[in-house]
Amino acid sequence: MKVHTTSQAELEVETIKLGMSNALTGPTSELGKELRKGAIVYFTRLNQHGGINGRQVELLSLDDGYEPEQTVINTKVFIEQGVLALFGYVGTPTSYAILPILKKSKIPYLMPFTGADFLRSPTHSNIFNLRASYYQELRTQIEYLISVHKYKKIALVIQADEFGLAAQRAVNKILQDKKLKVEITARYKRNSSDMKGVLLKLTTLPIEAVIFVGTYQPFIHLINLAHQQELDLLFTSLSFIGSHNLFSQIPATSKIMLSEVVPDPLQCKWQLCQQFKSDMRNAGYAKLNRVQLEGYLNAFVFSQVAMRCEKALARQCLLKQFEQFNYQDNNFDISFSKYNHQGLQKVYFSFSNAVKKRH
Repeated sequence: MKVHTTSQAELEVETIKLGMSNALTGPTSELGKELRKGAIVYFTRLNQHGGINGRQVELLSLDDGYEPEQTVINTKVFIEQGVLALFGYVGTPTSYAILPILKKSKIPYLMPFTGADFLRSPTHSNIFNLRASYYQELRTQIEYLISVHKYKKIALVIQADEFGLAAQRAVNKILQDKKLKVEITARYKRNSSDMKGVLLKLTTLPIEAVIFVGTYQPFIHLINLAHQQELDLLFTSLSFIGSHNLFSQIPATSKIMLSEVVPDPLQCKWQLCQQFKSDMRNAGYAKLNRVQLEGYLNAFVFSQVAMRCEKALARQCLLKQFEQFNYQDNNFDISFSKYNHQGLQKVYFSFSNAVKKRH
C-alpha cells in the first residue's frame, strides 16, 4: 500500500485508510461490532463500484474494550499508520480521553457513536458528528415524561465517568428550566453491572421515573432487580443502548422508553434504508438494527463528502467539504455548516410493550 506524504494536514493517499477504535470485546462490544458491521457493508459496496474517485477504502479496526486508556493507545497507532481520519469511534469517556490528541494533531474525527456536547460545543474544526446530541435526547425524554405521563419525581442513574457527568449536567439544566430537580442521583462503575447499591438508593424516596445513562448490561440488570422488588418505575435510556435485543431480555411488565437517533430500519421510508436492507441481506445479515444502520449512514456520509475532493483527497479538503455538505432523502435531512458540525437533529423513540399499551 503506497502512501504519499506532503504534510500532516495534507495527507494524500492512494488507498483511503480510516481508523476505527471501539469495543469489540467486553460489555459494550455489541455496539462496536454492529456499528462496524454496517460501515463495512457500505464500504464493501462502495469498493465494488470503484471506491472513491478510483480509490479503495480500507477500514482499520482496533478493540479498546470501552476503556479510555486503550483508546489513546489505538489512536496513536492509527496516526502512525497514516490514516486519513478517525472514524466511528464508540463512547464518551473514550472520546474525551483522546481530545488532547485531536486538538494537537488536527486529524479528522468523524461521526463517533456519542452525543457528548464537548464534541459539539464549541465547534471544533476537525470534529464532525452525524447523530443528535445527548442533550437533545435527554430533553426529548424529559418532555415525554412530563407532558405525557405528568411525572415530576425523576431519578438519575449514571455511569461514574465523563459520560455520566455530561448527562448529569444536561439533565439538571433541562429540569431546572422546568422548575424541577432530580430527586435522586446514583452512580455505578463503568464496565460493571453492580446495581444493588443503585437500587437501594432508588428506594429511599418515592420515584416515578428513572433516567439511566450507561451501557446495555447494567441497564438490563437494574430493570430486572427493580422487577423482583415490584417497583413500578418507568425507565428511560439514551441511544447508547441498542434497543434491538433489550426488550426480549426484560420482564413483559417493565416500562421502558429509549431515545434513538435513527429510525427502525424495518419501518424507515428513506431510499438509503431500502439500500441498507438490500446490502445487509446480500451480505448475509438477516437481523437488522439501528446500530448497523448508523454505521452504514456514517460510511455513506464520509464517502459522499470525500468524493467531492476529486483532485486530492487530503484532510484539509475533507474538512472543508464536510462544512458544505447537505443531503436530502424523503424525511432524511443531513446538513453541516461552518458553525454546525452535527448533521442530524431528530430524536426517535422505542417503547416496551408495557408502555405502548399506555402510550
